[in-house]
Amino acid sequence: MELIVRGRNIEITEAIEAYARKRIARLERFLPTISQAELELAQENTRSRDQRQIAQLTLRMTPGLLLRAEERHADLLAAIDLVVDKMERRIERFKGRREGRARAGMEETAPAAIGETEEGGRIVKIKRFEVTAMTPEEAIEQMELLGHDFFIFYNPETASINVVYRRRDGHYGLIQPELA
Repeated sequence: MELIVRGRNIEITEAIEAYARKRIARLERFLPTISQAELELAQENTRSRDQRQIAQLTLRMTPGLLLRAEERHADLLAAIDLVVDKMERRIERFKGRREGRARAGMEETAPAAIGETEEGGRIVKIKRFEVTAMTPEEAIEQMELLGHDFFIFYNPETASINVVYRRRDGHYGLIQPELA
């Protein structure tokens, strides 16, 4: 597993990188298909001192699947611990869903990475990503694994790009755009 450690508004020392490598290496025991782990450490100036250090961990697996987790804490090492623990829980949930699908005899496909755009009064970020064909149920699963509120995917049943999203009532919605 390749590990990339990046810093934003923070200097990554050898000690911090060694600590992160040690903690993240444990994840490979839970999920041997991890090809790359990317840890982004950041510091934000917020009013809440216990939310200033941010650790975001993204795991890339061989069939093109992504898992992502983010945690905030006052201490950088504690934020790393929290994000690794959160990722362990996500891996367990992911493995449970895969086993459930295998038992049900469903075919497994490789979901795509999701891109995010930040909205405001103007476009401030553009992100490109590959879209993989999948069912709406698989798109919901990938959305949950990434911890997002929406997910864009190619639906082969409708031969179009679709969006699934989490509704406030806890259910999911499916958007199927049509040209006017």
